[in-house]
Amino acid sequence: MDGFKKFLLQGDLIKLAVAFIMGGAFATVVTATVTVIMDLIGKVGGTPDFSGWAPGGVHLGAFFTALIAFIILAAVVYFGIVKPYTAAKERYFPDPEPGETEVDLLKQIRDSLAAR
Repeated sequence: MDGFKKFLLQGDLIKLAVAFIMGGAFATVVTATVTVIMDLIGKVGGTPDFSGWAPGGVHLGAFFTALIAFIILAAVVYFGIVKPYTAAKERYFPDPEPGETEVDLLKQIRDSLAAR
């Protein structure tokens, strides 16, 4: 029973649950943004849904609608989340300067013990 309690109270499980909840909520925002952009495309091109398009009897319209929605979704996620997150991370938490690694320190300790 102790192992189960430890599993439930681990920080990683809580972080995963929060990430899952936030991801679900954010999916609604991204979906709404894609809908707005598809509507703007529809204002320019006449319709935001290409499902009825079937050149030569091949129904390619649904594929193109899904493809355009995916590209818009990827752009929203990249420019709305990934790029600002990366910029903030680099600004507030820069990578440490490369220095001695643990292996280098252990080698120095080994060499100094061998020299004695």
